Amino acid sequence: MRSIWKGSIAFGLVNVPIKVYAATETHDVSLHQVHDEDKGRIRYKRVCEFGHEVEYADIQRAYDDGDKTVVLTADDFKQLPEEQSHEIEVLEFVPVDQVDPMMFEKSYYLEPDSRSPKAYVLLRETLTKTDRLAIVQFTLRQKTRLGVLRVHDDVILLQGLLWGDEVRAADFTALDAAVKVSANELKMSSSLVDSMSTDFDPDRYTDAYQVELQQLIDAKLESGDDIDTEQTFGERADDDDDEGGDVIDLMAALRASVDKKRSGSGGAGSRSRRGSRSTKQESTADASQKRTPATKAPAKKAPAEKAPAKKTPTKKAPAKKTPAKKAPAKPAAGKQAS
Repeated sequence: MRSIWKGSIAFGLVNVPIKVYAATETHDVSLHQVHDEDKGRIRYKRVCEFGHEVEYADIQRAYDDGDKTVVLTADDFKQLPEEQSHEIEVLEFVPVDQVDPMMFEKSYYLEPDSRSPKAYVLLRETLTKTDRLAIVQFTLRQKTRLGVLRVHDDVILLQGLLWGDEVRAADFTALDAAVKVSANELKMSSSLVDSMSTDFDPDRYTDAYQVELQQLIDAKLESGDDIDTEQTFGERADDDDDEGGDVIDLMAALRASVDKKRSGSGGAGSRSRRGSRSTKQESTADASQKRTPATKAPAKKAPAEKAPAKKTPTKKAPAKKTPAKKAPAKPAAGKQAS
């Protein structure tokens, strides 16, 4: 595995250097869309409702309350508190059974990143011995997040948590009706559970759909029911999807976290407020980093504008009689287009 971020855990007065790794991955077969008629790949463009194609650098975010729309510029976002430190701050420790698994989100492995992993082991053993979870704050994609630290197979695991108001209450009128369950029905049901009880082993279960999908793809390849991938590419510019920026953000999930710098013995709430105030001074540097994807988008257009220029050497090819040297130019153009 490749680490996606380096930082530290602020555990009281103890600083625990760590490396962060994505703990999960998808096994889904990657598919894309093609035009049924000519098998050309489907591409998406950013088009505003007035019919103009828009560059990524010219896109701003807005909020619509139903009647009015508020446009938020990059300068507006600079005014918001945003953390710059690569620290995960431990706020408190709570019993394991008090955190509902329903609140768990994406998971990350934390590896010790120092010559002596003693501080890491100390935190790991403390969590194990006390049977508690460490409630932490960190920043994910410029938003303050809640999470927990827990031990999994002798490794400290960071798991994101939903905020309390993000979990819906279960309110179903059908459950209000009084239903009587007899003792015999409950006994038979319990007996069935006992007969099916075992220890959980995730390796016993497979995703039959993905397995059969891959078998179907392999069978079509073996039978020759396929087309050359280059035939699905038309005249197009380099991909400039929003998804690319999101992946970068998703792979840098812990790029920022709550500032641990605090004075005195203030509580978690006061520490968070101080962190918010202190990070306003750091927002300018981060704002320039956020603009990086935006400035890269126009840069990708440069190869697209130069593409027609490459046709001139192609016309001279017959005179030079050197198709072997010019041959790579066509795949390069295809690669550029992809």
